[in-house]
Amino acid sequence: MAGLNCGVTVALLGVLLLGVERLPRGAEAFEIALPRGSGITVLIKLGTLPVPMKPCYIVISKRQVPMLSIKSGERQVFTFSCQNPENHFVIEIEKKIDCMSGPCPFGEVQLQPATSVLPTLNRTFIWEVTAHKSIGLELQFSVPRLRQIGPGESCPDGVTHSISGRLDATVVRIGTFCGNGTVSRIKMQEGVKMALHLPWFHPRNISGFSIANRSSIKRLCIIESVFEGEGSATLMSANYPEGFPEDELMTWQFVVPPHLRASVSFLNYNLSNCERKEERVEYYIPGSTTNPEVFRLEDKQPGNMAGNFNLSLQGCDQDAQSPGILRLRFQVLVQHPQNESNKVYVVDLSNERGMSLTIEPRPVKHGRRFVPGCFVCLESRTCSTNLTLTPGSKHRISFLCDDLTRLWMNAENTISCRDHWYCHRKSYPLQVPGDILQLPVQLHDFSWKLLVPKDRLSLVLVPAQKLQQHTHERPCNTSFSYLVASAVPSQDLYFGSFCPGGSIEQIQVKQNISVTLRTFAPNFRQEVSRQGLTVSFIPYFKEEGIFTVTPDTKSKVYLRTPNWDRGLPSLTSVSWNISVPPDQVACLTFSKERTSVVCQTGRAFMIIQEQRTRAEEIFSLEEEVLPKPSFHRHSFWVNISNCSPASGKQLDLLFWVTLTPKTVDLTVTVIAVVGGGAFLLFALGLIICCVRKKKKKTNKGPAVGIYNGNINTQMPRQLKTYQKGRKDDDSHVYAVIDDTMVYGHLLQDSGGSFLQPEVDAYRPFQGAMGDCPPSPPPVCSRAPTLKLTTDEPPPCLAPESESEPYTFSHPSNGDVSNRNTDVPLLDTQEPVEPAE
Repeated sequence: MAGLNCGVTVALLGVLLLGVERLPRGAEAFEIALPRGSGITVLIKLGTLPVPMKPCYIVISKRQVPMLSIKSGERQVFTFSCQNPENHFVIEIEKKIDCMSGPCPFGEVQLQPATSVLPTLNRTFIWEVTAHKSIGLELQFSVPRLRQIGPGESCPDGVTHSISGRLDATVVRIGTFCGNGTVSRIKMQEGVKMALHLPWFHPRNISGFSIANRSSIKRLCIIESVFEGEGSATLMSANYPEGFPEDELMTWQFVVPPHLRASVSFLNYNLSNCERKEERVEYYIPGSTTNPEVFRLEDKQPGNMAGNFNLSLQGCDQDAQSPGILRLRFQVLVQHPQNESNKVYVVDLSNERGMSLTIEPRPVKHGRRFVPGCFVCLESRTCSTNLTLTPGSKHRISFLCDDLTRLWMNAENTISCRDHWYCHRKSYPLQVPGDILQLPVQLHDFSWKLLVPKDRLSLVLVPAQKLQQHTHERPCNTSFSYLVASAVPSQDLYFGSFCPGGSIEQIQVKQNISVTLRTFAPNFRQEVSRQGLTVSFIPYFKEEGIFTVTPDTKSKVYLRTPNWDRGLPSLTSVSWNISVPPDQVACLTFSKERTSVVCQTGRAFMIIQEQRTRAEEIFSLEEEVLPKPSFHRHSFWVNISNCSPASGKQLDLLFWVTLTPKTVDLTVTVIAVVGGGAFLLFALGLIICCVRKKKKKTNKGPAVGIYNGNINTQMPRQLKTYQKGRKDDDSHVYAVIDDTMVYGHLLQDSGGSFLQPEVDAYRPFQGAMGDCPPSPPPVCSRAPTLKLTTDEPPPCLAPESESEPYTFSHPSNGDVSNRNTDVPLLDTQEPVEPAE
């Protein structure tokens, strides 16, 4: 010890003459002689054999042994019984250095014996140094420095350094290291054990490190990591992946050039069960007024740090019954500061209740060996690869990233209605806040979760610009789109993807939905003016969705059923309200002749209904051929209702609508004009003739025709064979009778003058019609395609009485949109709706 305190001259461990001499190569014999007091032991033993091989032995004086041990002061001559002993044996050279009873030989450590005189076996040199608890020992590594590796990892050149420390009688593993890293020094107290493993083919003949004397470090160890430029280092706590020693302290010192910035990320950690104290990490950061800065392991760790800094891991007093495991694996990334690192952005979520924002790395692969990190910093110091901003606060963030396109943002906002009386008819805009759009990171998803009281309210989405449904025939080519899906638990219903520039004016949905704005290109900010939806709470209806469509006169409108790739869900009904301008004719076309649906229970059908004439066409989607292209002069409904399909047989339909201008045939116009002129001349002559006859028979009053309502003038109706309704046949059409000619005498009063009969003129209804979707046929209807009118009952109802009187019904001027839409749309029982 006196030698230690007085600074004894550094002694090289390799100055001892070991007397190792290799015999002539032809004999393949080796001689090893170890001087007394050298503290060196050589052990040759069988290694791990990968596959069964022919046995090989060490031959000593014609005696075959599987192992050979040579201690200090001994000499041994030996050969091998095989030509490739490196495949069978390994050699360990261990040297014990006692710094407690005498001076400690500090300085550069030599390999003894030299590798050039040893058998060509896998070699492991071990140095074990013992010292007092108050003595600090430092291992200094020359260039190249060391790089720590984890369990299961290996070094490319096969050269590894295993370093352990000591706590009383307990050995603590500091770590395993390769070359070409940043670790330059490791300081330990109370002793150190260093093992250098060299493959048999490696020509290295130096240890690459030296031992120095240091004062007490008062902790388990200190690891120094030096960065000369941009780079990263991954480091682990002692005994990793096993537990860190109880109530111990371990420190890492990082040397960083002042023009670079360092950030710390915890890759993996575990906490033990503490009885006293608390496990934590402490930072000493240059320029900080609060050194040490204390963080929990679960906190976001500091970043954007300039200059040197220290990181320490402090354990606790663990529970003796259930201690648990404290371990830490982290990464330090050093890189040039970016322009964005000095700019602070404010994201104000103080007035938000259900909104959160996450900034995270975009999932891409990098081919470069060193990739500068992308960090998001909160208040310029707490940096991490991802950051979530919570509602109710104002956040100040900055970025430490060489390429901000490697990051993106995902946000979510919840709009919930709990009181249906308060929410009824209220509207909310679905727009991305300006604080988010000002960030220099691409917005990936912004989702609105819209929640309504069950069976009380429904939702309607009205876009700022009409929407187009994304299909393979006409994909969206905009920088963003809206993804609309059900938000009801256990309901798998995806309405589709929609983008601006189409013909869909609004989307009505029955219950909770999720609307996600997804961007596809950085130019979304240039098209943000086109972004905008308004959601309103409307009275509850029972269909899953209703689409209001006004086709464009210049292009086709492609529409498809929800869940296109998986099929429309069981017992689901969806409608399309398709408007036709007065001067246009709509052509409805389906992409295939038949559906592939096979019903297990219930019926799958489609209804096409003219909204003005009320004429309906009903098609069984399971049995019938889909209709050929059909033309519609007035607005119409398309309703598709699914059954419970058999496994593997799904219902999915694609159809499109095109508009063409109405045309009038010139021939028909000429005939109508000529016919009208002839009719006018005939009517004029008839009037003249009647006037002359009236003058001759002034003593006779005109007779009036009497209609007997008790006489049935209509043939008995035969159900299913007589398909025309009163609108289509002529049973309710009357011939024009000149009352003054036939029944004129009944119109005279007592004075002989004529009475004027009451006349009612028919006027067509000009109000709005068709705001509610068509009702499906009754349960008992199993008929194929039918054309029905509102005046004709469905086949399962009782026929009208043959003596039914004729009545005239006048249309109501009320708003049709207020009609009750709570009508069953399936011919099976409704599914049980999942709870909110």
